[in-house]
Amino acid sequence: MKIFSGAEIVVKSLIDQKIKYIFGYPGGAVLEIYDALNRINKIKHILVRHEQAATHMADGYARSTGKTGVVLVTSGPGATNSITGIATAYMDSIPMIIISGQVDLKLIGYDSFQECDMIGISRPIVKHSFLVKKIEDIPLIIKKSFFIASTGRPGPVVIDLPKNILSSEKKRPYHSPNYVKIRSYKTKIKINKVIIKKAFQIIINSKKPVIYIGGGVINSNSSKELKYFSEKINAPVTSSLMGLGGFPGTHKQSLGMLGMHGTYSANMSMHYSDVIFALGVRFDDRTTNNIKKYCPNSTIIHVDIDPSSISKTIKAKIEIIGDIKKILKKFNSLLKKYKKINKKKLIPWWNKIIQWNKINIFKNKNNEKNIKPQNVIKIIYKLTQGKFYITSDVGQHQMFSALYYLFDKPRKWINSGGLGTMGFGFPAALGVKLAFPKKNVICITGDGSIQMNIQELSTAMQYNLPILILNLNNSSLGMVKQWQDIIYSGRYSQSYMKSLPNFIKLVQSYGHIGISISKNNELKKKLKKSLKYLSKNKLVFVDIKIDKSEHVYPMQIKGGSMKDMKLKKK
Repeated sequence: MKIFSGAEIVVKSLIDQKIKYIFGYPGGAVLEIYDALNRINKIKHILVRHEQAATHMADGYARSTGKTGVVLVTSGPGATNSITGIATAYMDSIPMIIISGQVDLKLIGYDSFQECDMIGISRPIVKHSFLVKKIEDIPLIIKKSFFIASTGRPGPVVIDLPKNILSSEKKRPYHSPNYVKIRSYKTKIKINKVIIKKAFQIIINSKKPVIYIGGGVINSNSSKELKYFSEKINAPVTSSLMGLGGFPGTHKQSLGMLGMHGTYSANMSMHYSDVIFALGVRFDDRTTNNIKKYCPNSTIIHVDIDPSSISKTIKAKIEIIGDIKKILKKFNSLLKKYKKINKKKLIPWWNKIIQWNKINIFKNKNNEKNIKPQNVIKIIYKLTQGKFYITSDVGQHQMFSALYYLFDKPRKWINSGGLGTMGFGFPAALGVKLAFPKKNVICITGDGSIQMNIQELSTAMQYNLPILILNLNNSSLGMVKQWQDIIYSGRYSQSYMKSLPNFIKLVQSYGHIGISISKNNELKKKLKKSLKYLSKNKLVFVDIKIDKSEHVYPMQIKGGSMKDMKLKKK
């Protein structure tokens, strides 16, 4: 019988899970695993330049594929550097396994070198965590971790591995578990057919319905079922930031994104609706404004796989717990039997929506001296025909991207929604590129965000990961500055970046291509040029000097209802 070290068992367990990539950074506590990876040589390890970037790369890989991302970090600072990325994945329900090294079991609690309580630190931001105490427990714990991370409402799982458990001095037989049974964790949810029929009748009888979708539609792979249902009943569809792409953005029934910076028609439709069919959403504060004034005449039907998310913020009239794909299939089967759908009764509702759609917030003039960030997104959308994978960081550029780049397919829009993590976009884009090496990936970022993980330009060069980076450079923290304009009478406290690097020279020093754009009349030409370089497998960084005074609109008025919005500067 063959016997293996704990480190070898870790690697063999990951191979059994069909893991293709591990994103990580070595250190003393996990060197046994790194040695095993090298010797077994069946999983490709991506060496990042910072552990936070490892989590974001795994995150981008997971969001774009639907598979579970895997991160490997050492103990102490290696583990703590991964915390922001773990929290990012947790807030957006992204499946991820974080394998962290730990000091020997006998040294835990003695403030040993590079010791930290990874289980305790990460507990509020993981779906579950394990501290491995026996070598023979490794296969089952890893199998359990993947099962937990990827089922139900997905999320990150931490596996903390003490150094002595990995040691080559102790060896055990390897047995891959055939199945996983977790007594307190149930993934099979019985769908209540009576409640579904009741909800169906309410939606069918509605005169002003809105289908509101979130990240749950993406995670459940239910876009096809959603499109069928919405088209059959002719209902408008709006999306949270996380749900973009769950319903085609160019579809005539799409209202775009709703919420704090949502489209005028989406927010107005929500406010005046009589039924909101909410699928896989959390009703978080960025999508509701003042909950006391939220959609006063609407009956809420809330569908989610996580019972704790239903009626947590906004009380639902009908609560449906379960997988959205399965539930929509039930709704669609009812539709096929139902022969009394009267689409004409929605004509007055659609007439109102059409009027709201006509309100054009952004009016670009070609002769303007300053480059408008909205126009950058509109041009790149046309040049790419909306077919590229888009990652973003967090701030004004994120909102402009969400509003002006229309996503017709799910998993093409990769961004940090719940936590709002600056520094996410670039490493996430590298994760997407690894997942789809033959597809095109663009990272839309800002001068504040890009500097948080810009060191990964080195990783991109090492692994030949050609992506396009669009840096909307306004020499400031744009969204912070916008709030200071509106709320603090233009008192700019620490929102200006007064000493930015020469991005072009910096990018070139890593061996990549840099392009600078500062004039409106060269914008389209140079963006085309950047795409040509990209087609030749080059990473291209485009530094675009945009209008420093531009704001994101619409912007909901704080304390107001969904319909209360600022549409332009005073």
